[in-house]
Amino acid sequence: MTPAAQQTISSEATLTGRGLHLGEEATLRLLPADADSGIVFRRTDLDPGLDIPLGLDTLRKQPRRTSFGIGNVEVHTCEHLLSVLHVLGIENLICEIDGPEIPGMDGSALPFLEEIATAGLDDQGSRGRTLNLSTTVAAEEGSASVVALPADHLRVTYTLQYAGDPGFSQTVDLEITEDSFREQIAPARTFVLDSEVNELKARGLGKGATEDNTLVLDAAGQSPHFRLPDEPARHKILDLLGDIYLLRCKVGGHIIAHRSGHGLNADLAARIAEAHVRQRELEDVLIKAPHGLEIRDIQKMLPHRYPFLLVDRVLEVDEGQRAVGLKNVSFNEEYFQGHFPGHPVMPGVLQLEALAQLSGVLLLRSSADSNRIAYILGMDDVKFRKTVVPGDQLILEAELKRMRERTAQVQVRATVDGRLVTEATIRFMIVDAG
Repeated sequence: MTPAAQQTISSEATLTGRGLHLGEEATLRLLPADADSGIVFRRTDLDPGLDIPLGLDTLRKQPRRTSFGIGNVEVHTCEHLLSVLHVLGIENLICEIDGPEIPGMDGSALPFLEEIATAGLDDQGSRGRTLNLSTTVAAEEGSASVVALPADHLRVTYTLQYAGDPGFSQTVDLEITEDSFREQIAPARTFVLDSEVNELKARGLGKGATEDNTLVLDAAGQSPHFRLPDEPARHKILDLLGDIYLLRCKVGGHIIAHRSGHGLNADLAARIAEAHVRQRELEDVLIKAPHGLEIRDIQKMLPHRYPFLLVDRVLEVDEGQRAVGLKNVSFNEEYFQGHFPGHPVMPGVLQLEALAQLSGVLLLRSSADSNRIAYILGMDDVKFRKTVVPGDQLILEAELKRMRERTAQVQVRATVDGRLVTEATIRFMIVDAG
């Protein structure tokens, strides 16, 4: 697969409707974006607004949908839009939305495809990002599995299968091109089994689902309203194409999926990233955030190094006011070998250290003299609300409350899945380095 130029849209595209799961009315404005700026979801209903960049580090795993967030702010059900952006190769886009969920429209990707076609595409000249898989990558959970194999073009083989009596199985195998996507995948609508409807309602899901945007399947996997043969399996391919756009680049490979859903698709994307970042084939695609700092930038500002550098990425810095970062808590962290090894818990002092390091980034970016180091003077009002365990993603937030020439006070908090785990006020002294 030969890299094309980066693309954005030529003019604004607007879609309005209720979200499929939360059921709230929202207007989505798709706006042109600069080259190398990425896909950004912008919540305009908040004051101040918040930009959430597309990426593995902002992914929030939610039932039956793909969502992204920073802190306690999220955008839900992004997969139908993302499938279109992936296939068309739109790498740079501002997605302004005045609510928490992308409009569900008719339950397919077709309305997004049509609106973007009307807006037109703009070739931005800069080299586009592509990834031809060079190694086999797999993920599985229970009876569900997904495997990605090296191939020159993107091809998906999806098997949708439900056990039971009578049960049903559907398999669709398709090379993904703009034409095949437009004709055979984009029109496929979201679906639910008749036997699942009451359970989903009890879980507070599907609040915006109607007979116009959601197929209800009988026990044999059939509906009198199909647009396409095996429409449910085709919709699963649609979802998968959107989910692997977490990689922020067009993918070349053969993906074979059996009963996989959003969570497993995201796991596959993460494993593809891990395998190919090691081989330097993705360059900075996965580690550079729009309006943020990657690990190399952080190392230029802080004196810490592995294993004591506890900020993986800075998502945004509002100089002089606020910074947001993240720490992925891996089971391989060295401290888990001796800290409650039978029941691993991230030490609270290290959570505070991560928050202090993010504060250091904020203070040093805000200081007129960057050749300085921020030392902790003290901590006040420290509270630990919830344990942090391997697999958690800490979202770190630091807000500057007071800054003088040599001292500063920063209010910090850390959350996991939107729930507060640690908070404190940290006082710093800023001294000259060397």
